[in-house]
Amino acid sequence: MKQNVGGIDRILRIAVGAGLMVAAATETIGMWGYIGVVPLATGLMGWCPPYALLGFNTCPMKQE
Repeated sequence: MKQNVGGIDRILRIAVGAGLMVAAATETIGMWGYIGVVPLATGLMGWCPPYALLGFNTCPMKQE
């Protein structure tokens, strides 16, 4: 799996995913908040399946 999530996109995914999971754990929002595991996982792995299917890539290009 080639990384296709980078930089700010990754930070936002981790923050939003963790925030949703904390809100669900504290019962601030309903159980649907555990869906935050998806952006958290994609942010930590640096790879997003829909990005791969659609051809998106937010990683910076390497200069060769």
